[in-house]
Amino acid sequence: MKKILIINGHPDKESFCFALAESYKKGANLAGADCKLVHLVDLDFNPILTFGYRKISELEPDLVTMQQEILVADHLVFVYPNWWATFPALLKGFIDRVFVPGFAFKYRKDSPLWDKLLVEKTARLIVTMDTPKWYYFSININAGHNAMKIGILEFCGIKPVKITSFAPVKSSDEVKRKKWLAKVEGLGKEQK
Repeated sequence: MKKILIINGHPDKESFCFALAESYKKGANLAGADCKLVHLVDLDFNPILTFGYRKISELEPDLVTMQQEILVADHLVFVYPNWWATFPALLKGFIDRVFVPGFAFKYRKDSPLWDKLLVEKTARLIVTMDTPKWYYFSININAGHNAMKIGILEFCGIKPVKITSFAPVKSSDEVKRKKWLAKVEGLGKEQK
């Protein structure tokens, strides 16, 4: 049975991201996956990496639990909005605090290389945007997608990382959103 961890990085409980996360979970459950959904806004943690990586701050209990959930998961699903061409501060703070050296990667002594500690996991990014996809690709050069996929997840050994974007959300109607929810439920059923 595939273990899936869905991480919703939107801080607003009335956001479309919450509905997308629930749709993915519904699909994964229908396919028989062992699926857990976590809303970052419900966790109790300081999102600030106070000392950088010079000194790792002690993890709050919720972050210790999340590290354990990440380790046992086969597939990670991140659901979040694209804000200022990247992702919300809540999600960035979570990544800063959880994906630390010794857990997600390990620098090699006297080498510019590193060891990837989260191998044999896959990921899916489900991203909402108000920016049209063509603009995000040609003007923003997929900045947030590349940061999450290449700069964070693949850096730690998670691959492949697939991306599904929905845009523009602000001008979408109920019919369009229902189609998007059905698409995400289908992704959950396929467990990818």
